Amino acid sequence: MALQGALRRAAALALGRRGGPGRFRMGNSLPASVGLSHDAAVNHIQDMISANCVVIFSKSTCPYCKMAKNLFESINVNYTAVELDMNTNGSQLQDILEQMTGGRTVPRVFVNGTFVGGATDTQRLHEEGKLLPLVHQCQEKRKS
Repeated sequence: MALQGALRRAAALALGRRGGPGRFRMGNSLPASVGLSHDAAVNHIQDMISANCVVIFSKSTCPYCKMAKNLFESINVNYTAVELDMNTNGSQLQDILEQMTGGRTVPRVFVNGTFVGGATDTQRLHEEGKLLPLVHQCQEKRKS
């Protein structure tokens, strides 16, 4: 357990991440990372997902990624965006996300620790009234 925490801290330091999960706000993205081992990259992804209510693994020029980010902005929900095309380990992170989610396309949207899909899946959840309850459930969990 202590080793896993040490690996996550090392991955966060390697990525230049300082401060707590509240550091990343609506529309902000993570800095580029440098030379992560496979295990450190996996731990980083898992840490990001568990430390934030909404994480969008994205590419800066992708229209579907913009659609997903715009959806969360329109409902005033903070998210953390990881721009894979601006990250030196972006391809490695995308490979790991494919192993985790079964798909390589972006965006890969996680809400409350769970993969919810891409942009159209996330939009559908919102239209069905299921997205905000997932976000609120996460926010409530973090308050307690």
